[in-house]
Amino acid sequence: MLRIAQANEKELSAIVPLFDAYRIFYKQATDPKAATSFLRDRLANGDSVIFLAWHKDNAVGFTQLYRTYSSVALQPFWILNDLFVEEAYRNQGIGAALLDKAKHYCIASGYRGVALETASDNPAQKLYEKLDWERDSRFLHYFWKNTTTGR
Repeated sequence: MLRIAQANEKELSAIVPLFDAYRIFYKQATDPKAATSFLRDRLANGDSVIFLAWHKDNAVGFTQLYRTYSSVALQPFWILNDLFVEEAYRNQGIGAALLDKAKHYCIASGYRGVALETASDNPAQKLYEKLDWERDSRFLHYFWKNTTTGR
């Protein structure tokens, strides 16, 4: 049985292995200690909202949302920054359930919408499009990297 629930700091031990595996998927080195610190800060400061997917008593996936604002629309919206499902549980509707939870949370919070970006070769794009997420072809995304941080 699948259950999706909002996570809190008490569930860090369930979130961290998933978050670390997510980072490894994006070619980052494993670092459970730093992941724990990062997630603890996000939850303690109210910087993000994390939803965990539970299969029986096992956390098998998560999504993390961050609040931001649109100056043009004069409204807040969510950024779905992270979505991950353990490999053994993929193609079972868990990713779709997490995305659906994010949409319902957006509606409940009265926000404009949910934005996400993903790697151009991420196969999850098919899932996003199947669930009516629209690919933005009107805007380009740029990123400036601060090289003084050593990361």
